[in-house]
Amino acid sequence: MIGFGIRRGVVRACTLAAVALVLASCAGRAIAAPKNEQKLTVFAAASLLDAFNTIGKDFEKAHPGVKVRMQYAGSQQLVAQIEQGADADILASADDRWMGYAVEHGLIEGTPRIFARNVLVVIVPRMNPGRVDKLGDLARRGVKVVIGAEPVPVGAYAREVLRRLSADPAMGEDYGASVLRNVVSQEENVKSIVAKVQLGEADAGIVYRSDVTPPVGRHVKMLEIPKAAAVIAAYPIAATHSRHPELAQSFLDYVQSPAGQAALAHEHFLPGK
Repeated sequence: MIGFGIRRGVVRACTLAAVALVLASCAGRAIAAPKNEQKLTVFAAASLLDAFNTIGKDFEKAHPGVKVRMQYAGSQQLVAQIEQGADADILASADDRWMGYAVEHGLIEGTPRIFARNVLVVIVPRMNPGRVDKLGDLARRGVKVVIGAEPVPVGAYAREVLRRLSADPAMGEDYGASVLRNVVSQEENVKSIVAKVQLGEADAGIVYRSDVTPPVGRHVKMLEIPKAAAVIAAYPIAATHSRHPELAQSFLDYVQSPAGQAALAHEHFLPGK
């Protein structure tokens, strides 16, 4: 039993460390770039990680001499960093709320565009220790639920889903409040929610459909949210006051091009239009 505990602790530490490294510097470059190389820094919501990694690499191939650096975090964290002077050329948010804040505070150049949409799902560990087989089980006393903090887009969306489900007579008006009482952790980005469910530190979590990638799907099961209660997450993108305005515009155009949209669709994002 001691050996099992040690192994579990190592797995937990490695998984959380991997999440932190991915969100902090997934697309960082260890080798110094040539002097004539142009760098484009994209601040993107954590849920965009897989799709934007692909888009960034494809954009580099289409634009020789350009290197794209991706910075992933919760949308609220990205906006705060830009407001504090972080070097960013592009902001891709997971909701209108934080993009609106960026616009109101003069952090954005031009008009944001909705380039993708997403839906929410509930995930549970594949072994399902909490016996969460349907959405109603989230309200059962003792079930450990993890969601995003309220300022985080996925957290705000999750609360709206719970509000809508509470209007369903089959769930009952106390459903949302009961689920929130079962929340054991509120995370600052969606990838942390996924990691805690994968590790078995929670019986269920509310995440985006795009987060249930094939590797994640080997460790979790997914419960879909009925259309009547579904919330469609809108993803706006815009250039900041970039030092490379033409290059930033090219990236914006590429994200909305057939190639960019195909990369997003591959990760289960819905079209922005």
